[in-house]
Amino acid sequence: MKIAKLVLCLIFLPIAAIPQEKPISIQAGTLLDGRGSVLHKVRIVIQNGKILRVEEARANAAGTPTYNLDGLTVLPGWIDVHVHITWHFGPNGKAEDKNETPEAAALAAAGNAWTTLMAGFTTIQSLGAPEDKDLRDAIARGDIPGPRIITALNPIDDPKLTPEQIRESVRKLRAESADVVKIFASKSIRDGGGQTLSDQQLEAACGEAKVQALRAVVHAYRSAIRAATLAGCTEIEHGTYATDDDLRLMAEHGTFFDPQVGLVIHNYLDNKASFLGIGNYTEEGFAKMQEVLPLNQAMFKRALATKGLKIVFGTDAVAGAHGRNAEEFIYRVQDGQDPMDTLVAANSRAAESLNLQNEIGSIAAGMQADVIALDGDPVKDITALRRVVFVMKAGKVYKNVATVH
Repeated sequence: MKIAKLVLCLIFLPIAAIPQEKPISIQAGTLLDGRGSVLHKVRIVIQNGKILRVEEARANAAGTPTYNLDGLTVLPGWIDVHVHITWHFGPNGKAEDKNETPEAAALAAAGNAWTTLMAGFTTIQSLGAPEDKDLRDAIARGDIPGPRIITALNPIDDPKLTPEQIRESVRKLRAESADVVKIFASKSIRDGGGQTLSDQQLEAACGEAKVQALRAVVHAYRSAIRAATLAGCTEIEHGTYATDDDLRLMAEHGTFFDPQVGLVIHNYLDNKASFLGIGNYTEEGFAKMQEVLPLNQAMFKRALATKGLKIVFGTDAVAGAHGRNAEEFIYRVQDGQDPMDTLVAANSRAAESLNLQNEIGSIAAGMQADVIALDGDPVKDITALRRVVFVMKAGKVYKNVATVH
């Protein structure tokens, strides 16, 4: 009886008895809040990994800020909604090494996560591989450093599956703790990008995802863009060959759009020797990627001109691109996107696409304390995004090499 009473006492200890961390503060001369606003001379007060408040930094305020980032540009940690975090070049220098040990592969994936975090990306969506799960969970436990990972685990890509089999695949993903469903509705761009799943199969995949409270992200080109949008899927990836009607349809349905303008294809071309000979990474496949570069640029400009289209930031980072995710910002601005809008696409709008707009993507009271700082002003000079000198995720500082001017 005494033991039972003791257990009850432990269970019902008042919340006030849980020790609270001492608040810390960041002073910012220039703050981009992630929603398109610029604030000056503010302090961000943080406790237990979350932002308590953002207040004016008065000259006579009591106490010295924990981190003085006055001469830098402070903003929320970035969100990349499309990466492949476990992809890496193996000991043989190739993107596929059948002799690589599982231990070496795990270390390489952890290295990718660290490099990505150091580049200012505090959240990524990995689309996806079964290996993502252990990496995601290890980072969440605090065992290793890295961005928080949202993963699709195994994509749905078999056109031979019946609609009911596809629904069962979605239910299985849910049971295996996938965070999102990744669907291949088209061939690779290296194979022409034709539609592979029928409209009915897409309706089954995206419909069941909704039933399971999962988002559905679709690899789509050509006719698959329209089909996936009409099927109620959450987000379209890539979108090469999208027509103006396709872009307007996505805007009308509130479908998020994640085009990749430059980084992924340039990375493939720059690392051709490391991919050539693996699957459809053939000479013909590389020629096709080179061919679509200007098509992607033209499509992106039309997407920017489409009223109401919710464009988010994703890089499709694979081996060779991890840690260089911010290069996609530069390609987008070069192709006509307003610098502030491209930042919002990787902050509050990306968070909205993940249904995490109340947790990440903005610097405001109640949000996770994901804060980065740049040496320079990216609104005036987009290349400042390469100069990340401070990284905090959930209130913990992982990088602080700031030299305040």
